[in-house]
Amino acid sequence: MSAPRTARARVRAQLTSEIADVARTHLATDGAAALSLRAVARELGMASSAVYRYFPSRDDLLTTLIVDAYDALGEAAERAEAAVARADLRGRLHAACAAARDWALAHPHEYALLYGSPVPGYAAPATTIAPAARVGLLLTGIVSDGLATAALTPAPGGADMIAPQALADVGLTADPARAALVVAAWSGLFGAIGFELHGHTHNIVTDHAAWFRAVVDTHADALGLP
Repeated sequence: MSAPRTARARVRAQLTSEIADVARTHLATDGAAALSLRAVARELGMASSAVYRYFPSRDDLLTTLIVDAYDALGEAAERAEAAVARADLRGRLHAACAAARDWALAHPHEYALLYGSPVPGYAAPATTIAPAARVGLLLTGIVSDGLATAALTPAPGGADMIAPQALADVGLTADPARAALVVAAWSGLFGAIGFELHGHTHNIVTDHAAWFRAVVDTHADALGLP
């Protein structure tokens, strides 16, 4: 009995992946707001009712695309950061941020799904929270390692800027000021990427790779990374 169930699971996983892949192409051509399960079904040569067995609604499909994109972005940043020596805190920050930018440039429509305009009528469920936090937690981990090895010392102030539970969750209760700077670096990272992707810095910045490195260095300086 186990073999047929395994076979069905493999078929289901394959079809789920194919549906998501086609949906990603529709993000590029139609945008997230116009994503349609019926249109995806037509392209796959499937009945709409068959697609609904895998994704009961458009929102379920959007959630899968969002989680997959967050995880792919997070994995790219984590892999790059892990390749840098642990003591090189600034190098780790640069590696993580550069990998995030590279992923965004290679997947602009998925990046826009994550950090662009909200999709009308869509409310992201709680299942998106952990994947969305991967890059932020990676940056926080760099700072935490610096504090643990005494490469960094707690900065004064900042007690009222970050929620106490958030500080506890990331292990920065003793350094709320630096936790606030991590949030600034996190938001600044994606702000810089978004400005580049959406053309806001075109005809202004002549070398986006060099400019981005300088942005990361600005945040590294603020964080006190050696």
